Amino acid sequence: MALMAGIIYALTSLFLGICAGLSAPRSPPANEVTLLDSRSVQGELAWVASPTEGGWEEVSIMDEKNIPIRTYQVCNVMEPSQNNWLRTHWIQRGAAQRIYIEIKFTLRDCNSLPGVIGTCKETFNLYYLESDSDNERYAHESRFSKIDTVAADESFTQVDIGDRIMKLNTEVRDVGVLSRAGFYLAFQDVGACIALVSVHVFYKKCPLAVRNLAQFPDTVTGADTSSLVEVRGSCVDHSEEQEVPKMYCGADGEWLVPIGNCLCNPGYEERIEQCQVCKVGYYRSLSSDVGCRKCPLHSYSVKEGATSCDCDKGYYRSETDPAAMPCTRPPSAPHNLISNVNETSVLLDWSPPLSSGGRQDLTYNVVCKQCVRDTQRCSPCGDDVRYSPQRLSLRSTRVSVHQLQAHTNYTFQIWAINGVSKHNPSPEQAVSVTLTTNQAAPSMVMSVQSKDITRHTLALFWDQPEKPNGVILEYEVKYYEKDQNERSYRIVKTTSRNADIKDLTPLTSYVFHVRARTAAGYGDFSAPFEFSTNTVAAPVVGGVMSSAVLLLLVAGCVVVLLLILIITFIFTKRRSKYSKTKQGEDKNVQQGVRIYVDPFTYEDPNQAIREFAKEINTSCIKIEKVIGIGEFGEVCSGRLKLPGKREICVAIKTLKAGFTEQQRLDFLSEASVIGQFDHPNIIHLEGVVTKCKPVMIITEYMENGSLDMFLRKNDGRFTVIQLVGILRGIASGMKYLSDMSYVHRDLAARNILVNSNLVCKVSDFGMSRVLEDEPEGAYTTRGGKIPIRWTAPEAITYRKFTSASDVWSYGIVMWEVMSYGERPYWDMSNQDVIKAIEEGYRLPPPMECPLALHQLMLECWMRERADRPKFSQIVNMLDKLIRNPATLKRTAGDASRSHPSTINHAPSECSAPSLASVDDWLKLIGLEQYRENFNTAGYSSIESVIPMNHEDLAKMGISCSAHQRKILSSVEDLLSGMHHRQDSKVPV
Repeated sequence: MALMAGIIYALTSLFLGICAGLSAPRSPPANEVTLLDSRSVQGELAWVASPTEGGWEEVSIMDEKNIPIRTYQVCNVMEPSQNNWLRTHWIQRGAAQRIYIEIKFTLRDCNSLPGVIGTCKETFNLYYLESDSDNERYAHESRFSKIDTVAADESFTQVDIGDRIMKLNTEVRDVGVLSRAGFYLAFQDVGACIALVSVHVFYKKCPLAVRNLAQFPDTVTGADTSSLVEVRGSCVDHSEEQEVPKMYCGADGEWLVPIGNCLCNPGYEERIEQCQVCKVGYYRSLSSDVGCRKCPLHSYSVKEGATSCDCDKGYYRSETDPAAMPCTRPPSAPHNLISNVNETSVLLDWSPPLSSGGRQDLTYNVVCKQCVRDTQRCSPCGDDVRYSPQRLSLRSTRVSVHQLQAHTNYTFQIWAINGVSKHNPSPEQAVSVTLTTNQAAPSMVMSVQSKDITRHTLALFWDQPEKPNGVILEYEVKYYEKDQNERSYRIVKTTSRNADIKDLTPLTSYVFHVRARTAAGYGDFSAPFEFSTNTVAAPVVGGVMSSAVLLLLVAGCVVVLLLILIITFIFTKRRSKYSKTKQGEDKNVQQGVRIYVDPFTYEDPNQAIREFAKEINTSCIKIEKVIGIGEFGEVCSGRLKLPGKREICVAIKTLKAGFTEQQRLDFLSEASVIGQFDHPNIIHLEGVVTKCKPVMIITEYMENGSLDMFLRKNDGRFTVIQLVGILRGIASGMKYLSDMSYVHRDLAARNILVNSNLVCKVSDFGMSRVLEDEPEGAYTTRGGKIPIRWTAPEAITYRKFTSASDVWSYGIVMWEVMSYGERPYWDMSNQDVIKAIEEGYRLPPPMECPLALHQLMLECWMRERADRPKFSQIVNMLDKLIRNPATLKRTAGDASRSHPSTINHAPSECSAPSLASVDDWLKLIGLEQYRENFNTAGYSSIESVIPMNHEDLAKMGISCSAHQRKILSSVEDLLSGMHHRQDSKVPV
């Protein structure tokens, strides 16, 4: 009776103490949607308790504002085998696929209650049942699925009750994937002294958000705790898409990775994720402009939302002027025009206009008119007039005009032109001058021919010059023997366009020049024309060449061509010998070992990035979707199209905004490491983007992701040879790194990537590692914590990282591959792993693992570094196994598998321990949390668990595939042990 009174006093005091510690109901965050909050219910909760008497009891208490709230309590700690159920009302699921249950409760320490040892518990169980309607009022408890066993972090004692120091526990559990319209929650008490203070059921969403002018609606998170829900945004009012806006809703209700954006329409500008109209006097012409701008000089706008400004009167814009350019005017006329006549040529020179109209595109046009003497009639000059440098769009203030007619009146106008001159053309923009050309000598005679050639005479005739520039008074013929080179020549004059040349030497070549004379003087001599006596000749320049001379030239060309071919052949032979010698030298250089260069040895780390990583223009990259989240930012997939190359799929690591310079260097250091490697089993670096934001590292895209996840998804689907092929590829990549003197330090299946052809490639090169003093004994890196279970003992104790420590890690990777992604050392803590390895424990062979492969694992896990094989030896061993598949048929199943609980045994021990009960067996394999599942299902003896299969475990509520494999594997060991003992005539 005294004990019962103490328990009643404990519960009464419990609720008095709770009142002092309660706070007002919290306002739910924007990313949570409440489905049930017991503290907000007015009146009784009226949940269903079973049994109705002596079990859960609804109690009303007061919070700190004296507002009553309803709670449930139970404290049957003296009676054994308690099974008290409390079920909520039917809760509508709404849009949720995964729900969260937050429970606030207090729990009495069993040690503070004398006389209840064996009957008092300090935990309770949480269950749920899905239903499409509220028709499960009498649902049997067996239909409920267990969520978890809930234990208190803090429990209270009798002393706490006296001091009113109540310890309120808060636990959160989640359930998914939900598929029906609603669900019930149930709480099972198995003999604890407990009070449920409040129950809050909610689901998470990404709340309405606006990013990059795109609005993203409320979005319920995905069913998986690691899933990302892609959401397409819609542009806010008065905006348009530049690139499709997308974001990803994370499982925690946070928006991630905004991609794409919208831009405000012309006439609007961005203000706090909205598009606001431009005020009067302002404009915005393009959606790519930064914001509204004030109207430029000599322009205005009279309404809101202007996309351009109108020019003031007398001011203009050209079609190519940007909207930000002030309105301008045509220029004034040039001045100080000076002309200089030289026979039939004129040099014009002038000064720029006093006003350019406010523009920088000033040019000049020349207008030439030929005028009739003593009249006002003028006509444009003909096309034969030449201008130097040009007639239109002159940049300089000088022009020469040639090939005018002699003794002719001309008028020249110089127009100043800019981009708006056509809007208001006016004679005031031009300056003019009128002049008369002088008498000019005739132009050159262009063609001279011969006829009636004899041994001593020939007759010449020619055409009149194209521009005689007056009356031709006479022609002058100059000729000489070709061999004399004009040192001795003779002159013949004639008033006609022909001449008879006499007294010539037979069989001799002569050169002839002809020129004309007017009152202004002689023109220029013609080009030389060559004729020979007693043969038909042709001019050297401008005439018709003789067949004999043509034949000589052709023969000469043939000789020169042959000489060129011979010289080219000799040079090519020598060059070929040199190239072969050079290639031999290069080959010898390539046979040398290339050594890895640590980028952190550079005084300027940016130099290492420039040296080992190629810069890629961001226009060549297209990000398509997010595939993960790293320490520095998002990891996306996309496409890369380099000039002259085909488009390829790539993985893109981005550096999140707001980074420091040190974070930038840490992020890019991985690229300066990968950029030094070139091997089919090492991840390939395509390049980096450092000159604009976001900073990116672009690597080849590995479609099947990390090796550990890939193996778990394809559990049991590969042959042993295929698995050995995977191991061989990883070993080949590590041999390459070892040959380059590079130590990876973080070799694990999670850091091996798999492409669509099932080729495995080593990745994750961006880490530097420091051992921290913490209970889990993990290495802390810039990329997160690396579990001890992959690390060699000397690296843990002495920080000795070598290729031999990588070999140890490779042995763990072998175990991961052969166990299809099982976690090494299962649920052992890191400290237990370190202790077990020091005591000689090594991982047992996975199911159906060939004995040869497990033996290789054990060699990789030798305590002394020098005793472990090199990666080159590992590659050779795996090659031998692949060539001889028969060696892989013998598995380690003949010997019992060791387990973490047997860490004091050597790996070779195979004796099976005697087990008295199912509880002992579960404790031995580290899965004692399933004791109630086995007891409830009626498995009371070791013999009863032997026939179990996957379906039996699923019905019992054991859904974790890794735990199922572990249980069934242990069952096989039990069966093998029984057969062994029977064969040895030893009773089981």
